[in-house]
Amino acid sequence: MFARDPTGLFVLILFSISFALTGAGAERASGEGLAGPLRLATTTSTENSGLLAVLIPPFEKRFAIDVDVIAVGTGKALKLGQNGDVDLVLVHARQAEDAFVSEGWGVNRRDVMYNDFIIIGPASDPAGIKGSTDAAKALVKLAAAKATFISRGDDSGTHKKELSLWNAAGIKPASGAYLETGQGMGQTLNIADEKGAYCLVDRGTFLAYRGKIDLEILVEGDKRLYNPYGIIALNPARHRHVKYLAAMAFIGWVTSVEGQKIINDFRKDNKRLFHPMAVSAKK
Repeated sequence: MFARDPTGLFVLILFSISFALTGAGAERASGEGLAGPLRLATTTSTENSGLLAVLIPPFEKRFAIDVDVIAVGTGKALKLGQNGDVDLVLVHARQAEDAFVSEGWGVNRRDVMYNDFIIIGPASDPAGIKGSTDAAKALVKLAAAKATFISRGDDSGTHKKELSLWNAAGIKPASGAYLETGQGMGQTLNIADEKGAYCLVDRGTFLAYRGKIDLEILVEGDKRLYNPYGIIALNPARHRHVKYLAAMAFIGWVTSVEGQKIINDFRKDNKRLFHPMAVSAKK
């Protein structure tokens, strides 16, 4: 039996899929995109952290729908959506998400989970930012010290957040000490570690990489570092070929009691990487 979804959405989706796959609904299903894998564009943080490896298989088994994951930055994920190259997106840049929906590219956005961003760096902390709870002031210190800062530079949700923090600080990073990787979060962390540099990272990916890198958490707790994730189905009115019904099934899964419990229970070194938002869970 399925866990009860307080919103009723999950139950409705299950009914719709059951109807589509049997009897009079079988012919209709082929036109609504249940055949073939579901294409999910998502952030590198959801994959690098290991979350998708535990969240997707139960969905695939229950619904007999394979999920192909394309892990890129949020900007690229939303672009793939605009081009109709995927069926849904799971990203973390609320302003960009709202624009994506308001412009008609996506529908039925749902909150999924959240964590936060942190600024990490070498234990020696030459810029002296350790213990600060003001991310913008910490960046001012980094710039003044000309400390090496590694940026993703890829229009990802993390990169967008970083740029907003530099803007809040009222400065531009020193070009000689500011390096852009154009890579995902995992690769960027490895480069920052090799160079003993500072970096902005979501807590989930950092915890997943802890033990593989020597960098430490230096700045945390600023409310501006809040990092919510949302999931959005592609608008079938814009791209008629998208698997809208299957996308809604996946949205129903990750926001159901069961899906949210998987998110809540996913941990590294007994530390929770993401906090569910759609359904409250016991600590």
